[in-house]
Amino acid sequence: MTKQKSSFFERLTGAKNIENNGYADSVPVYNEEKEESIPMREPSPAFTTHNEEAWGASVSNQRFESDGAEGQLTIDVYQTENDIVIKSTIAGVKPEDLDVSINNDMVTVKGERKNEEIVENGNYYYQECYWGSFSRSVLLPVDVIPEKADAALKNGILTIRLPKADTTKTKKIQVRGF
Repeated sequence: MTKQKSSFFERLTGAKNIENNGYADSVPVYNEEKEESIPMREPSPAFTTHNEEAWGASVSNQRFESDGAEGQLTIDVYQTENDIVIKSTIAGVKPEDLDVSINNDMVTVKGERKNEEIVENGNYYYQECYWGSFSRSVLLPVDVIPEKADAALKNGILTIRLPKADTTKTKKIQVRGF
């Protein structure tokens, strides 16, 4: 067997070109007049969850909690004249269940959205809401004063205000002689 040379993209990304290994060649498509087959690829086993009964079936909300993965918050980060402001939609979470921490040049928001209703597997028509733990870390673009930071949750929107540290001011110190 001869060794095939990898393409530039394969060497750059580490990806490998996989030929039609075990994928279905076609899937029947039904229309009112006749049955046709169109070429299609089945999902890779790496992307299916253990709760799926069939390809395209709905999955239970345990899919998110059982794999140990955390959700990632969507955020807006902007600046005003005096503050760095971080906003995120965090519906369904109580303020006491949120953990906001500031460490050097990074802000981290952690929490958990709990689903209070248990829905049997297969009863979902759509499941797009994320249930489970989530976190997001943001590198700050400028120095801030962590002691004066403020976080508020109103109408499901978390707003974190971080006062900018004034690094442009020069402080003069007196030199003493001994």
